Amino acid sequence: MSQRDVAALVAGAAAMAAGEYVSFASQADTERADLERESEELASDPEAEQGELAAIYVGRGLAPDLAVEVARQLTAHDGLAAHARDELGLSDQLAARPMQAALASAASFAAGAGWPLLVLLLAPRASLTGWLVAGSLVGLAVLGVLAAHMGRAGRIRSAVRILAWGAAAMGLTAAAGAVLPA
Repeated sequence: MSQRDVAALVAGAAAMAAGEYVSFASQADTERADLERESEELASDPEAEQGELAAIYVGRGLAPDLAVEVARQLTAHDGLAAHARDELGLSDQLAARPMQAALASAASFAAGAGWPLLVLLLAPRASLTGWLVAGSLVGLAVLGVLAAHMGRAGRIRSAVRILAWGAAAMGLTAAAGAVLPA
């Protein structure tokens, strides 16, 4: 493993983190703007906003009278929170967290890139390509099983999916490397 390999790992992790941060920060900006607009609408026309909530609840299956009462009570308790959740689909649990996303993306990239670098360190030079391909595929399968386990999903299906997409990405990368000049 060379300094260039480590630099590529750091650069990739940093690029992934920056991309995630920018993406999630943009989402957070949009959420903030939506909440500001909703707050202004609540202040300027509370009756119409309460009517919007009632219509949402009727659309979800409540009887009109009950929907009006639910909207009235939720508006009295915290109208902005009710509109954020039920009209805009926003909640504290699902709010964009740019720094958390950036750190998770960087850590994921580093872990994913670290595995082939470990194989590179340990594999015999004579058959390095085969070891890297096989080692990377084993790593992908393990990640698929771990992800499925954490999400309580089917392990085989997850492992096959990540293996297939990972192999396709490796094949595309190899093809690009063979066609493009070094």
